[in-house]
Amino acid sequence: MRCIPALLAVLAGAPLIGCVSNVPQKEAAVADEAITAEVRQALRHDPQLPESDIDVRTTQGIVRLSGFVVSADSVGVAASVARTVKGVRSVRNDLRLK
Repeated sequence: MRCIPALLAVLAGAPLIGCVSNVPQKEAAVADEAITAEVRQALRHDPQLPESDIDVRTTQGIVRLSGFVVSADSVGVAASVARTVKGVRSVRNDLRLK
């Protein structure tokens, strides 16, 4: 009989544990979306990246650049620009020449 109140207390708190663990994931997803938006904007406004077709995706602060650029120099420029954005942990550069 003594175990039942303790068991009920544990079971009552169990759903809360699951809810708490989802909060950091949601915050990370929002942060990744913000990083992606900032990187896209920075790339669009960089004068060294004319006629670029760059896709940006971010997961846990790791930015993946894919698509096409017009010169080999543009590949490095795009990665450098992405690294300047706050929150970027690293850049995976999968850009190709047109």
